[in-house]
Amino acid sequence: MRDRYTITERLDHGGMAEVFRGVAESMEGFKKSVAIKRILPNLTKNQKFVSMFLDEARLSLFLQHANIVQVFDISKTPDNAYFLVMEYVDGCNLKALIERQKQKTKRIEVAHTIYLMMECCKALQYAHSLEHPETNEPLGIVHRDISPPNILLSKNGEVKLVDFGLAKANSQIESTDPGVVKGKFSYLSPEAASGLEVDHRADVFAVGIILWELFTGRRLFFGDTDYQTVELVRQARVPSISALNSEIEPELEQVVRKALARDPEERYASASDLGDALAQYLFSRRMKVTARDIATLVKDTQVEMMRKRSAEPKESLIDALILDEMQKMTSLVEQEGGANPAASGEGSMSLDPNTFVNTQNWSGELLSGGAAPPSDRASKKKQSTRPPANKARAGNHPTPAPGELESLEQMLEPERTGVHKRDGEGKPPWLLISLVLLLLAAGAAAAVVFMMQ
Repeated sequence: MRDRYTITERLDHGGMAEVFRGVAESMEGFKKSVAIKRILPNLTKNQKFVSMFLDEARLSLFLQHANIVQVFDISKTPDNAYFLVMEYVDGCNLKALIERQKQKTKRIEVAHTIYLMMECCKALQYAHSLEHPETNEPLGIVHRDISPPNILLSKNGEVKLVDFGLAKANSQIESTDPGVVKGKFSYLSPEAASGLEVDHRADVFAVGIILWELFTGRRLFFGDTDYQTVELVRQARVPSISALNSEIEPELEQVVRKALARDPEERYASASDLGDALAQYLFSRRMKVTARDIATLVKDTQVEMMRKRSAEPKESLIDALILDEMQKMTSLVEQEGGANPAASGEGSMSLDPNTFVNTQNWSGELLSGGAAPPSDRASKKKQSTRPPANKARAGNHPTPAPGELESLEQMLEPERTGVHKRDGEGKPPWLLISLVLLLLAAGAAAAVVFMMQ
């Protein structure tokens, strides 16, 4: 099935990637919303990161579970910009939900918290026990970054984990890289913080951290610096939950403490064991909670998110850049000659560079002086201002090298002032019309003068 993709809005951005909502349209006119995650260009310069990212991302193609965001394809451009095309989840992430509840001076209810983490445990148990479909060998998948931003909640109350393909690669980025892994240390396991090999029980520990934080409304391991945070994780000292929240009974606190055991051997042996312990407590207290309860929270959070987004400036410049890069995307899965494990059903999509929307439709918006996003303007001094190495094609803009992506607005400045490389190239029609009218007027004036003589 051949599809074309269009960018509709920017959803989120962080130290490793930025996410856009897109629409996939097949030749038959079928349309489907997708999420397109673009790995930031500065990370692609790290060959170890790229290699590990590709290995892990290929594994993520095998993951097909109701509680895991499905990855459809992995693609790249000639300039080594990497993209993940994924299932679009209409809702919010757990981080946004937490912030919304804090804004209302509330905590997420105990029953709702238990339900959310039970759903996460279902996803983790599936991923941890997954075997290769041909060899039946364990794939040994460990997420390594179970944290609120990576837990997505749909407006229907579904709970889905995302970024199985990025977590291990993320560990290869040096801590000195600005804004890349800062803040991620809070959800590490003690063995990971000590540089030891980790297994599925590291994810169990991360679920325990989130349980503790949702029950107390506080951060568990969070120092003034990354170094202090890592030290707190290594020590794994867990304050009493009931001392901070009287609603938490000793039986429930014991479940959390076992998940947060410093020694992996003392934790729950699997994510399903932790999920079962949470379910047993929930049912024994006759606490009723369903996806509808979660949906109510998500919809309230979405309203607030839309209000904030409407107040932000439009980022048409960066959207146009991404769309231009997407025209050159090629599927790595197809290049390697392997079948996409997620290719069953109509959700599977490969990227054909010939079926993307033409970026000439964006030229008027670009040349009208659309402003770069605030983050781009703030970092302008640090960005390269070299002109693009490749020449512009008629009606289109050159694709910058990865290190020059932030300086695209500067690269476009000569065109905004009417300076062109070739006469007539890229000139707006009204300018040509004006020139013709001036020539006609001059000719008419000359004729009048000649007749008067």
